[in-house]
Amino acid sequence: MRTKVAIIGAGPAGLLLGQLLHKYGIDNVILERQSPDYVLGRIRAGLLEEGTVGLLDQIGAGARAHAEGLVHEGIELAFDGRRHRIDMKAATGKTVMIYGQTEVTLDLMNARKAAGLTTVYEARDVRPHDFDGSHPRVTWAKDGVTHTLDCDFIAGCDGFHGVSRASVPASAIEEFERVYPFGWLGILSETPPVSHELIYSNHARGFALCTMRSMKRSRHYLQCSLDDHVDQWPDDRFWDELKRRLDQEAADNLVTGPSIEKSIAPLRSFVAEPMRFGKLFLCGDAAHIVPPTGAKGLNLAASDAHYLSGALREFYDEKSSAGIDAYSATALARVWKAVRFSWWMTSMLHKFPDNGSIGARIQVAELDYVTQSQAAMTSLSENYVGLPF
Repeated sequence: MRTKVAIIGAGPAGLLLGQLLHKYGIDNVILERQSPDYVLGRIRAGLLEEGTVGLLDQIGAGARAHAEGLVHEGIELAFDGRRHRIDMKAATGKTVMIYGQTEVTLDLMNARKAAGLTTVYEARDVRPHDFDGSHPRVTWAKDGVTHTLDCDFIAGCDGFHGVSRASVPASAIEEFERVYPFGWLGILSETPPVSHELIYSNHARGFALCTMRSMKRSRHYLQCSLDDHVDQWPDDRFWDELKRRLDQEAADNLVTGPSIEKSIAPLRSFVAEPMRFGKLFLCGDAAHIVPPTGAKGLNLAASDAHYLSGALREFYDEKSSAGIDAYSATALARVWKAVRFSWWMTSMLHKFPDNGSIGARIQVAELDYVTQSQAAMTSLSENYVGLPF
């Protein structure tokens, strides 16, 4: 079996890359170790930058997002018991869209199926080989049979715990990481949003976020200890704690109900450099992780797919390796800006165990500045709606 580009991982990064390559006439095969139902069962981010929506439109997979997604022109920052709106559209001319990652994945799956492209699900023991030479290949097992896919290039889109980055010699890669001393407890409920825009709340008891998936389904988060377990958080306890961390108006307007999903996620900042190793390219979470505070994870995966697909188009159409040679540096320049922004948002909004009373006062001063200074509001908005590709 042979293809031009072997893609490891059928999450949003791999599926988007595959569709962009198909648009450019570049054959590709996706290998995914999980089943389609498992992939669609992952509850993940739900905020898309305009650039990400534009990429979905480019490959003909954006119609449902435009029909069902919620366009937001701003966000609200809450502190000292009051909310302050940041008008991002006024500051930048751009908006963001609330549209769940699961829905993006489904749209990309359907687009790939409609195009008749090959995706191998439940591919076990996927391994990239010889990506530092002239004949890279990927092997996997399915139904007790070992298969080999010969290719020109390998795209590792298999996430933080995937095999792609793990296959790179330790001496060839440098990793940068910060693990935050808390997690996010999140619940999904069939309840209307408490506000038509996201509320980011800085509170003495810890951070809280009110967001949504639709006008009938809400997603809420609480900063929690890494030692916590979801069993310690029955619904009533969650709703009571969320109300404590919101301003009075939001607490009064909050509609509660049974959770339909509940989980705790640790927060980390992680970057692997470089993102290219011979014929192997890392893309999305395989190369970088950001805390969800800045809503950048899925959007960084999209920009990686944009850069890599363009580089491979240039290689095949123009017989030039300039794009693939520059891929790592180009992608990392945007990645590090998103890492910085996500770290800044996280540092400004969360309660850190070692910051003490002075840290809390500095956070309030920072939030007060951000919500009063036009320059600061513009800076936050530019980063939140997404820097240019």
